Amino acid sequence: MVRDILKYGDPRLTRPSEPVTEFTDELRQLVADMFETMYAARGVGLAAPQIGVNRRLFVMDCSGGRDAGQKVALINPEILATEGEVVEEEGCLSLPGLYAKVARPYRVLVRGFDPEQREITLEVTGLAARCVCHEVDHLDGRLYISRLSPLKRDLLERKIRKLIKAGEW
Repeated sequence: MVRDILKYGDPRLTRPSEPVTEFTDELRQLVADMFETMYAARGVGLAAPQIGVNRRLFVMDCSGGRDAGQKVALINPEILATEGEVVEEEGCLSLPGLYAKVARPYRVLVRGFDPEQREITLEVTGLAARCVCHEVDHLDGRLYISRLSPLKRDLLERKIRKLIKAGEW
């Protein structure tokens, strides 16, 4: 089931998420819904808080659905190590159509659980590393806009206010 994605300004996006404590059929259905929602929105990552679920869980597929091997659901993720830095344009399904250059690590080592409660550790680079960091930020109640300089953040917030005024947000 495709779920509604919360947009910037919704206070639920700024609350730190609670750990997942039960690995149930409902959790597995949530993961399936999140993948369906992410693909419908043409995204490469989606965190549970973005659909109003305050749990430490995200899904990602940097292939956009073209390579099933890149499909990842990570529950209670913990970033263990990072390396390097790359500044690239980043977007977010909760800030549709708005992009900005954000510094993120080039390489990330992350550990968490899959929906069957098996521990997994991933070492990812490039877009996948950016995605992991972006989604973990969501789980911590942070959006990429908060990583921008005050001037750049203000410019994006002005665009958002104009979109709200025009009824397009």
